[in-house]
Amino acid sequence: MITAVMPTYGRKDVVFERGEGSYLYAADGRRYVDFTSGIAVNALGHCHPYLVKALAEQGAKLWHTSNLFRIGNGEKLAKRLTEVSFADTMFFCNSGAEAIEGGIKLIRKYQYMNGQPKRYKLICFQAAFHGRLLNALSATGNEKYLEGFGPPAPGYLHAPLNNTNVVRDMVDDETAGILVEPIQGEGGIRATTTQFLKDLRAICDEYGLLLFYDEIHTGFGRTGKMWGYDWSGVKPDVAAIAKGMGGGFPIGAFMATEKAAVGMVPGTHGSTYGGNPLATGVANAVLDVLLAPGFIDGVRERGEYLKGELEKLCKKHPKVFVEQRGTGFLQGIRCVPPAGEMVDKLQSLGMLVPPAGENVIRIFPALVADKAILDEGVAILEKAALSFEAASK
Repeated sequence: MITAVMPTYGRKDVVFERGEGSYLYAADGRRYVDFTSGIAVNALGHCHPYLVKALAEQGAKLWHTSNLFRIGNGEKLAKRLTEVSFADTMFFCNSGAEAIEGGIKLIRKYQYMNGQPKRYKLICFQAAFHGRLLNALSATGNEKYLEGFGPPAPGYLHAPLNNTNVVRDMVDDETAGILVEPIQGEGGIRATTTQFLKDLRAICDEYGLLLFYDEIHTGFGRTGKMWGYDWSGVKPDVAAIAKGMGGGFPIGAFMATEKAAVGMVPGTHGSTYGGNPLATGVANAVLDVLLAPGFIDGVRERGEYLKGELEKLCKKHPKVFVEQRGTGFLQGIRCVPPAGEMVDKLQSLGMLVPPAGENVIRIFPALVADKAILDEGVAILEKAALSFEAASK
């Protein structure tokens, strides 16, 4: 008999009743170190006092009006985000997948407006993940996710990551843009190189394409800089953002330069809930914290510390942990045992992490996690390593 909640997830058998900072508390009272952070969503941890206050105050005033009217919180948020990014304009939605879909529409409309209506294809990358909507799935290209949903939407090609020659060979007179994650999250914390992003920028400029970054995982300080592209300095024309944007409240956006957004005029796109007063009020509060002097610098500093500790673990337990990947608070460890088994072992020891591709576990602390929390998590990882080593003797 089917469950009332549609069984599309293999959910762990634990129910959480409350959260505080970097900890989650289950219904049975057990406390867990949360290095999942809602899959990089709970940027400021659980129940951050400033966010709770902002949510309560906005909730007592106004939740939703629709986009038929101006929304003050949204205009404020958009202005602040354009001031700290490459973008001149943005469209608010509710999720990362919606942001990807909107960005795809913007790119195709840009080509249409510039006299290239046949240009609709996007070059994407193997092991990417861009969301579960039909076009986002086709951009992702993972056969496991596409199975049973009919033929993939046309227009999505997939190149190996960090291989400029293959990308250049794929460009034809129907190519509209290139979609890439600065660091692949679900794909196994696989980073692009600075040179590769420079090459993609050059290809786009040469052929009149738009460069589209999926910053859903990497934005809002997660890597130790405001945006993932800040590490390379290579700016896109379009970007999709979400996850940490609302600190756990559903909100996303796609943003673009004025040049790229030339076709986005009244009637070209819409959202019933997107950017409503409650969502953008909370997102502004998140931004208040992130943009406070020294906050993201602190994430970068503690991220370097975490990276060093994970590298030490891999050297100390090479039969369990193969390599550290990533930067800031978007890190991972490639494992020898199946990643799913490692996730279960860590949960049994009181720590929560999500798996990823290439047998990787993701390490996503809240951006407010201090060194004591990081040390607690690393100690649990070491306990797991010792357990696997003992079992293999």
